[in-house]
Amino acid sequence: MDIQSGTELRIGKLKTATSKRDVPLNSAAIEAINKLRREFYFGEDAPLIPDENGNYTRPNNFRKRFHRILEAAGIEIKGLHSLRHTFATTLVNGVPQPDGTIKSLSPRQVADLLGHSTSEITEMYYVKKDTARLGGITSGFEI
Repeated sequence: MDIQSGTELRIGKLKTATSKRDVPLNSAAIEAINKLRREFYFGEDAPLIPDENGNYTRPNNFRKRFHRILEAAGIEIKGLHSLRHTFATTLVNGVPQPDGTIKSLSPRQVADLLGHSTSEITEMYYVKKDTARLGGITSGFEI
């Protein structure tokens, strides 16, 4: 997909060979997709978030729609790409579990999900390390 000047949408070659990939979805993502399909369904090959005619939404219109949603939710206005960064950061830093452990993915696993050729790209440009969790991490290691 090639986007020019925020108003024109052209469908074409993918950016890289890893751009086309299967991405596993959790139940929350699947339910969100099903809800979108129930609200606006224009056929199996239609875009997930179409315009009013079932066509691809122009990038400018999609961005404006996204910003209105953020504003209504009281969330700081950021670009759509920030969702990708937040996703990567959350997966690498992990999510606390009820038993006190932290469930996380390795940078390599996140790189594969994002379509990066190396985990270094993911770590350098996408993941903000949560250093607050380092407090006490060496307790119990006696050398």
